[in-house]
Amino acid sequence: MRSLFRLLAIVRVFLRHGLDQLALDGAARTFDSRLLTTILKLSRIGRTITTPRGVRLRLALEELGPIFVKFGQVLSTRRDVLAEDIADELAKLQDQVPPFDSNLAVATIERAFGTSISALFSEFDRTPIASASIAQVHLGRLIDGREVAVKVLRPGMLKIIEQDLAWLKLIARFVARFSSDGRRLKPVENVEEFDGYLHDELDLVREAANASQLRRNFADSGLLKIPEMIWDLCRPDVIVMERIYGIPINRFEELRAKGIDLKQLSRHGVEIFFTQVFRDGYFHADMHPGNILVADRGPHFGKYIALDFGIVGTLSEVDKNYLAQNFLAFFRRDYRRVAELHVESGWVPAESRVDALEIAIRGVCEPFFDRPLKEISLGQVLVRLFQVSRRFNVVIQPQLTLLQKTLLNVEGLGRQLDPDLDLWKTAMPFLERWMQEQIGFRALRKNLQKESERWAQTLPQLPRLVHQALAQAAQGGHGEIQIRLRELAAEQQRLRRAIWILAGLLLAVLAVLGLGLGGTPLFF
Repeated sequence: MRSLFRLLAIVRVFLRHGLDQLALDGAARTFDSRLLTTILKLSRIGRTITTPRGVRLRLALEELGPIFVKFGQVLSTRRDVLAEDIADELAKLQDQVPPFDSNLAVATIERAFGTSISALFSEFDRTPIASASIAQVHLGRLIDGREVAVKVLRPGMLKIIEQDLAWLKLIARFVARFSSDGRRLKPVENVEEFDGYLHDELDLVREAANASQLRRNFADSGLLKIPEMIWDLCRPDVIVMERIYGIPINRFEELRAKGIDLKQLSRHGVEIFFTQVFRDGYFHADMHPGNILVADRGPHFGKYIALDFGIVGTLSEVDKNYLAQNFLAFFRRDYRRVAELHVESGWVPAESRVDALEIAIRGVCEPFFDRPLKEISLGQVLVRLFQVSRRFNVVIQPQLTLLQKTLLNVEGLGRQLDPDLDLWKTAMPFLERWMQEQIGFRALRKNLQKESERWAQTLPQLPRLVHQALAQAAQGGHGEIQIRLRELAAEQQRLRRAIWILAGLLLAVLAVLGLGLGGTPLFF
């Protein structure tokens, strides 16, 4: 019954904001059906909706609650299939959720650790300092005097998420079935990926582990500070971490008043992003201003502080290499290479014309170079690239959705901190250095060191393995070596036969040429 009531609530919101008309419009364009046209006309009887469609969609998602809002935020990054007005509105979604009862938070903490709140903390502020859709944060002080932040999961979140995800999956299947553009968005795959992110966020121990990994990656860095997790006080629904003082990144006047150089901060932000992506293949994927602070005191003064590690992105070595080559080709204006990479990666059908794709990409990117960031928008570049990609049937890979979203966040942050920042020139030296480390002598030495650990186990076994193989071959066994030898012998025989045939043909041609020119035959 609860699921049925939730479905009725979703339908009511859809009707109130006219989302049913958007869906039917898309279906009518995909299928030239009289039935759909009739339904569309009937659905508009008695309703006059003048609000723009993007605004209606955003308001509906906000009304449906935090899970739909989060999905709208993810969806806003997929500008390859979304109309610009819809994408712009979805980008405005703010996940601001009222805090839940502090008594419930205290009960959750005491249940998680099996003791009273006073036995854990000498001080505990019952008023949360921050509240989001999944959890809220309280400040406190441990018995040993350390200042900490306590993150507590919202009670009953699993049931809410499972229920709303079920309806999101149903909507995704509808979009995939009735909209050709929607299929390119891969709605079912994106909802499944979103499902994984949400369930990961429900396990706060996983979030603590993500934070520890990022902290290790930047242990020797002077650019980024990650709070230390208090592992003895980490449970799936409660985690405790050190408290770090800082100013939210979007409070620019406060940062200036503290003497922090915003231009340098913008360059450091770009370096941090590319370091996470290309050096580590492991990056913070929820970099909105609420999760990024700047330290305003102590030894970490001027450093970035990252918070909320529920969503992180990972990239394979293949993904990193492909992306780095694409970025470098863009920065060097080598549009031919960009087009070739799209074909080599399988993003574009193999039969596509590389020269046509090259011309299209040049038309998008060339006008944006040699201009400061304040005069360009990476979002606009991506929108135009995605519009071009539709012509060439480019399939955007779901695993790169988080990277795309994070890159847009970095661009917005850079523009706010330093409108004159040239993102291309700031990033290019880093990418060139990274590529040299991947394909130069350093890369060879690093790979040899990595493989040497395996060689220590494999090399002592080689004499025994070779002896066994030779003995098997000598005994007339049917092992892989003997099979391969027979294959090689047959290949040699075919090659000799082909050489004799070619030689005979060549002699015949020479003889014909000699007779045809009226000369003396060469061989007769």
